[in-house]
Amino acid sequence: MLKFFLKRLILKNKNLIFQEAQQMQGFLFLLFKERNTDTKWTREEKEQIRKYLKHLSAYIPVIILFILPGGSLLLPILVEILDRRKQRRAANVSSIPAN
Repeated sequence: MLKFFLKRLILKNKNLIFQEAQQMQGFLFLLFKERNTDTKWTREEKEQIRKYLKHLSAYIPVIILFILPGGSLLLPILVEILDRRKQRRAANVSSIPAN
């Protein structure tokens, strides 16, 4: 239910989010890091993401949910909604064929 609510509000503002994100150097790379590389965000990276989201929340009020205490638990939902790809990237698999 919460995911559906967030998805509807974020999709409504998706273009504005991407327009603003282009002005913030490194924001999208950092936001999609966990999804693209399967490595967890560090504490410093989460704090940097919070700063970016705080800036975005001035334009898009629903973003406030992600900067509230515990909002970092919702970040994967935000990333999933904003991801333009239909599927996740495959995990890093060795390119050496099995015999």
